Amino acid sequence: MLVILADDLGYGDLGFTGSKEIMTPNLDNLANKGVVFKNGYVTHPYCGPFRSGLVTGRYQARFGIEINITNSPFDMYSGLPLTEQTFANRLQKTGYNTGAIGKWHLGGSDPFHPNNRGFDYFYGFLSGGHSYFPKNVKTHMPLLIGDDKHPHYSANEGSYQPLTRNDKAGEFNEYLTTALSKDAARFIEGSKDPFCLYLAYNAPHLPLEAPKETIEKYSHIKDKKRRTYAAMVDELDKGVGIVVEALKKSGKYENTLIFFLSDNGGPRKNGESFATNGNFREGKGSMYEGGTHVPFILHWPKGNLKTGEFNGLVSALDIAATSVAIGNGDTSGNELEGVNLIPFLKGEKKGSPHDALYWRMDDGRGWAVRTEASKFLKLNRTAAKPELFNMEKDPFESTNIVTKEVVKRKEMAKLWNNWNQGNIGNIWLQSGQYQKKRIKMYKDLYEKLEKDASKKKSLVIE
Repeated sequence: MLVILADDLGYGDLGFTGSKEIMTPNLDNLANKGVVFKNGYVTHPYCGPFRSGLVTGRYQARFGIEINITNSPFDMYSGLPLTEQTFANRLQKTGYNTGAIGKWHLGGSDPFHPNNRGFDYFYGFLSGGHSYFPKNVKTHMPLLIGDDKHPHYSANEGSYQPLTRNDKAGEFNEYLTTALSKDAARFIEGSKDPFCLYLAYNAPHLPLEAPKETIEKYSHIKDKKRRTYAAMVDELDKGVGIVVEALKKSGKYENTLIFFLSDNGGPRKNGESFATNGNFREGKGSMYEGGTHVPFILHWPKGNLKTGEFNGLVSALDIAATSVAIGNGDTSGNELEGVNLIPFLKGEKKGSPHDALYWRMDDGRGWAVRTEASKFLKLNRTAAKPELFNMEKDPFESTNIVTKEVVKRKEMAKLWNNWNQGNIGNIWLQSGQYQKKRIKMYKDLYEKLEKDASKKKSLVIE
């Protein structure tokens, strides 16, 4: 099994989703020979919470993660709860060789390290982001940068630090996307079957960095930011090509279940308009479709699947459920909330894998519920009000019918309320808030120690 995850990828920026600007032949080939989920969703509109749901196969609100966890190497409490199993845990128990390559973002201290969460092998970075060029690596990156009047707290601590290979420093001597791809290829070629690899690229997430020659390939794009972003997507596609070639070379291509998706939509706020989410409204961080409706592929030649487009509701939670089912993984402990997609894709089961999908942000300040026919939501904004859309007639959420469909609104509210009964409150601080608290903690500790020292009597010896 292979899970390939992109980061902040715009829905409309791939060939198979309609892009005419950016060339993605390797991903297009997987899409053309596999299944494209036309209604494929992630469980949260930004990175950290979604990854918690992806690797556990459970809605992250079940265990209190609705924030981006800070990469904090000395905090033994901040990370994916140890009460949760990852899909790697479940497959590892039945003999799978498991690996995680790329971005982790689920805790920086030892208890939460990938090697302690079911992955036999890890190469990448524990933070929420990383620079793409080795020349930018530093042994230390200050948390607080800027000046006293304009401080900036880094949300991605570790973005300029060396990469990690298991419990040691890992070499980093070429463009990051390529380095991750080549390492994935080595893992695949060196692994005995069965194997499970979670390849989490940070491309095309900020910072916008790409090889000069690839940027020049997109010189026809006038906007400089979009030109670099396009080059990053291009490099991502090349990386996928390296990985697929390794599958073929090792004889594992035909029988490897490959998932590809993005962690959320492309960024479309704060002046950042370099990504395109097609006709979907808004993007990363939003409860509109642009935030959670992502490009999503399943490719498995030996699976005898009905290839082409699949229109039922599909969740990223289904990756764990499908993988564990196919791999006869361990199903003990907390219940997986996804669905095994294979019977639907073979035609053995009809209809949609899910009757409804759910979202929650900030303990319910923002929320959404989607059925095949309707979507009921409230944005995570102070002045936001509930909105209702007919998703069959209006998939791009252009006409709010909340005042016209009172009965439907109540039906949708009941669905969400029933689902929310199984959730708990968010436990952790958002990364920026956490970092400010930690800096204050160190300051308060120093001031106390300094005060205590001032009270000590000077020693006089005779």
